[in-house]
Amino acid sequence: MFNQQGAEEPLSAIQALSKAIEGRVYECAVISTADIVFLPELRKACEANICGNYGRNWACPPAIGTLEELMAKILAYKNALVFTTKHDLEDSFDFEGMQRGREIHNELSMYLHERFGKINPIYGAGGCSNCEKCAYPDPCRAPEKLFSSIEASGINVTELSRIARIRYNNGPNTVTYFSMALF
Repeated sequence: MFNQQGAEEPLSAIQALSKAIEGRVYECAVISTADIVFLPELRKACEANICGNYGRNWACPPAIGTLEELMAKILAYKNALVFTTKHDLEDSFDFEGMQRGREIHNELSMYLHERFGKINPIYGAGGCSNCEKCAYPDPCRAPEKLFSSIEASGINVTELSRIARIRYNNGPNTVTYFSMALF
């Protein structure tokens, strides 16, 4: 984008984020953070250690803070860019395909985190998996690569998809992953 003098104008946050994900996402939408629904029950699922990362991962509770702290951090931003990637599976039990899809999705989230994360926090799919085994509670070995998941922040992804008018389920033998960037 150029101004009348021919000098490059800085892109707005949404323009820069949109340009960075162009052609790499399945669906995306901008929503107001005020519309995001936070559910304490999701945090209780974390505390029940359903996924096995509670108290074992720097991107998961309790390391990321209380639900109230996370809500304040997210609501300090006016908008969120919600985006998805869709991955085809061999069948509905294709766990390896699901894992591969999550890795591909979080590679995109990491790319955005590296480019914009200091100004526009990124939230991905699932806990951090940058290291084979997280160092928690010892210091994180790669804090510059660390970003939390949407769910660990108490956000119901099904409800987020409804608010963003993005499909949560994209048909049989597919898996869809969500991320969001705040701005």
